[in-house]
Amino acid sequence: MKIKTSTGNKLLPTIFCLFTILLAACGSSGGAQTAPKAEMAPDNQQIAILPLPGISDLDSFDPAKASDANSITAIMMNFTGLVTLNDQNEVIPDLAQSYSVAHDGVTWTFKLRPNLKFSDGTPLTSADVAYSIDRALKPELKSSVAPIYLNLLKDADKRASGKISTLIGDSIKTPDPQTVVLITFQPAVYFLDTLTYNTAFVVEKSLIDKYTDSKFTDHLTEGGSAGPWKVEKYEHDHGVTFVPNPYYYGPKPQLKKVVMPFYKDSDTAYKDYQVGRISSAKVPPEQVQRARSLPNGQYHNFDRLFIYFYKMNYLVKPFDNIKVRQAFALALDKDRIAHNVYKDAVTPTNHLVPKGMPGYYANLTGPDGTTSTKGNPEKARQLLKEGLQEEGMSLASLPPLTLSVATRGRADYRDEVAVVQQMWQSVLGVKVSIDDVDFNKLLNDSLAAMNNPKGLALWRLDWGADYPDPQDWLTLQFDKGSLDNDINYGQNNAANVAQQVANQQLMEKADGNANNEERMQQYHQAEQQLVNDVAWLPIYQEQSSIVYKPCLVGLPANYGGSSIDPFDWGHIHITTATPCANTSNYQ
Repeated sequence: MKIKTSTGNKLLPTIFCLFTILLAACGSSGGAQTAPKAEMAPDNQQIAILPLPGISDLDSFDPAKASDANSITAIMMNFTGLVTLNDQNEVIPDLAQSYSVAHDGVTWTFKLRPNLKFSDGTPLTSADVAYSIDRALKPELKSSVAPIYLNLLKDADKRASGKISTLIGDSIKTPDPQTVVLITFQPAVYFLDTLTYNTAFVVEKSLIDKYTDSKFTDHLTEGGSAGPWKVEKYEHDHGVTFVPNPYYYGPKPQLKKVVMPFYKDSDTAYKDYQVGRISSAKVPPEQVQRARSLPNGQYHNFDRLFIYFYKMNYLVKPFDNIKVRQAFALALDKDRIAHNVYKDAVTPTNHLVPKGMPGYYANLTGPDGTTSTKGNPEKARQLLKEGLQEEGMSLASLPPLTLSVATRGRADYRDEVAVVQQMWQSVLGVKVSIDDVDFNKLLNDSLAAMNNPKGLALWRLDWGADYPDPQDWLTLQFDKGSLDNDINYGQNNAANVAQQVANQQLMEKADGNANNEERMQQYHQAEQQLVNDVAWLPIYQEQSSIVYKPCLVGLPANYGGSSIDPFDWGHIHITTATPCANTSNYQ
């Protein structure tokens, strides 16, 4: 039996950066200069303005339903769960004071901290934890993520499908107000990691009973959560304002207010940063060189656990043919995209599991058997010809192809898509039109592609790590029945579908393997097969280029503009250093 405990003083400051959907771990950081020391600013200036770029509203403020990075960033301000991650990407207790797993490998016991309360002062007990996890799976909620991240719970599939009315008393038990027992259907070394995702966060039943599942997030000013912050104002077309939660058990925030305005156009956020309207912003690639020279260490850059990729629906011709998919992959010069579009601020890759992640496979090769990321035009043309012949098709008989994207007001995304479109045209002779849509629409359309031969055929998305395990990048994305398997891997009529199914079984075997070395080797084998199959067409791994005002101090060294761990807020504050954002409108 393994037991971990923690007290407030020993909790490490953490950040697990998120997409889309998700939380992603970050690496080292660095600015051009070191910010000077300065005194603490007065209380009325303890305000940070941290934008949420690329959206006009949160997709969801409900932790049971949210899947994109911006929504989860707001949720992590307000809500919390049994466990979280430290700066080494290790699971540590959060609302739980300790946890243990029995010798059977499936019975997990969590002891809550004493005197926990919601943001309205109402006591928080094991019944609230049980209610929240069970609620996330109820079919009426129609959560696209809870059945994925909570699927290890015994009978979670039956709860999500409506075959049983509750998991409480089944795989979720509360022997006393301070104890929660969770039972999985099989041993899984990554179970605790999944509980760090927002679908396991705790919500207040009384607020939901009062305002309903669909409306309670409009009333979070009244309570409903137990994180370090509570909502002061939520304006759907403008942003969210947070103030400290007086009942939070952990380190109290030093900031008096955090404002998160929505920016539909991401590039506009950087312009507003330059004129002092906001405290931080991501830097457009064309501005990186200039941003490096900003005074007092405003610029920061580091690798992030994000992969950007294209998806092809295995149920839609011609992408049901492996050679066609490989042709589309090998037609792209990823090095050229990284250099010309992103000014070398990203890393071209063939990988599904990013560098820096447990399970990263250094010896992985692309679909042509090489480690090159420059593409292989001759091989691509050969594969396309062979694949179309196998399908009884030709270039002339190809149906109209549309690439669905959400560039979110970013010029670099638009440039990337244009370059990809041009490469497919020049190398393969294939014309692809572009449909640039709202990001939330793209997410919904992507989900609708599952088991749908009339759904999206070709689209662009990205994925950031939810938790530090390769299962999050492999089985979660491509296993049979997974709600993230919208490309329909292993659930199609392709000639090599039996090989796809065998690969799914290999991933499942790795999921439950207690021998970590052997487990990682199994994941390596599975990832190589997925790359050969072009389950995703990865383009690059993200590097985060961000600026923030020198007056905003105490941020984690690898802060990337996404979610900040709840324990970090105890030492983040505003000083008298300059320049600083103008927060007079929020005082």
